[in-house]
Amino acid sequence: MSSGFNTDVRVGDHVYHVQTEDRGPNHPIIDTTVYQNGRVFHRRSSDYQEFKNSAEFSDQLLRHRVEEQHRVVIEDLRGGLLSAEIAAAREKTGAASGIQLQLLNPGSWLSAGNVSLDIEIVRRTDRQPQAGVQVHAAIEGALRDGHHTGTTDSEGRVRIQFSLPPLGKGDLALVIQAKTGAGKDEIRFTMRSRAKMPPAAAPPNS
Repeated sequence: MSSGFNTDVRVGDHVYHVQTEDRGPNHPIIDTTVYQNGRVFHRRSSDYQEFKNSAEFSDQLLRHRVEEQHRVVIEDLRGGLLSAEIAAAREKTGAASGIQLQLLNPGSWLSAGNVSLDIEIVRRTDRQPQAGVQVHAAIEGALRDGHHTGTTDSEGRVRIQFSLPPLGKGDLALVIQAKTGAGKDEIRFTMRSRAKMPPAAAPPNS
């Protein structure tokens, strides 16, 4: 997984989760995302390809850039600079019909190689919990395919747990999907695999 920063930020009655990460040498981009209950309200990306190729590049300075972008987004959030964007996203969500899928633990769903997803399904129109909804979760881009399912209880909630499968080198994402007769919804969390060690050399042929 990529290194980065995660912070819960309270603004009025709302708590947002701010996540910033470096996507690695093959994708020299610093990504910051502002979530609330698994819904994305703001994204900010900066390309550091030119810096990566310069003589000034170092891991320490790159980490400083990641930390600085994380800090600036938090300041913008607290200072109200993202209020209009967030309000527009809320209005769009409220106007939509169907169901809304929410990840209740966006900052802590992965720990020590184990995935634990606390999920809630509500009706968009009146926010009422939806029981009996089958929810599917998978790591897109993993070396081993695996879909994990669960069904929401009377409070519209379900916990899906599984071990993190072996990860590929390319772009990865946690994908959670739900579908009912009233509609469907999906959320995605971008991931990146760890840099892999080269395989051991094979013994010479005799």
